[in-house]
Amino acid sequence: MKKINIENNYREIIKELGEDPEREGLIKTPERVAKSMKFLLNGYQADPDATMKQALFHEEYSEMVLVKDIEVYSLCEHHMLPFFGKAHIAYIPDGKIVGLSKIPRVVDAYARRLQVQERLTIEIRDCLQKNLNPKGVAVVLECSHMCMQMRGVQKQNSATTTSAFTGLFLSNDTTRKEFINLIK
Repeated sequence: MKKINIENNYREIIKELGEDPEREGLIKTPERVAKSMKFLLNGYQADPDATMKQALFHEEYSEMVLVKDIEVYSLCEHHMLPFFGKAHIAYIPDGKIVGLSKIPRVVDAYARRLQVQERLTIEIRDCLQKNLNPKGVAVVLECSHMCMQMRGVQKQNSATTTSAFTGLFLSNDTTRKEFINLIK
């Protein structure tokens, strides 16, 4: 199997765009972009389930656990332009809790892949549901998409909100409303 050289491919892209990759300001650009892409897409090397399993604890706490305003940075799989914003994640334990730092790590593991916001929201929800088996999970993502702001419709003030729920967040209006009020 042929090894793909990201750096050389970016050098060729620069040429195809009509620039000189040997120009002083561009000489190291292919190398820098290759390193940047490897970092921005390092979620493919992450295992969100293993991350969760590193810090599971038995605890009888049964009220909502909310981690909000988690920074999200991802790349749109359609244009490979950034989208970014905040994730708000809650769960209601059923005998098991997770170390709080693992929730943002799960967000990063999925966000650092080529993504669409809708799938990202569901992947985060499903990871928590599978590993914690809680009474419910709620995930809301609020993001700005550079593919909508820099190109296409060019709507700089637009934002996209997605949500995904399980358990009590689906079946109990009071629980869902409490979550929504807490993230406002």
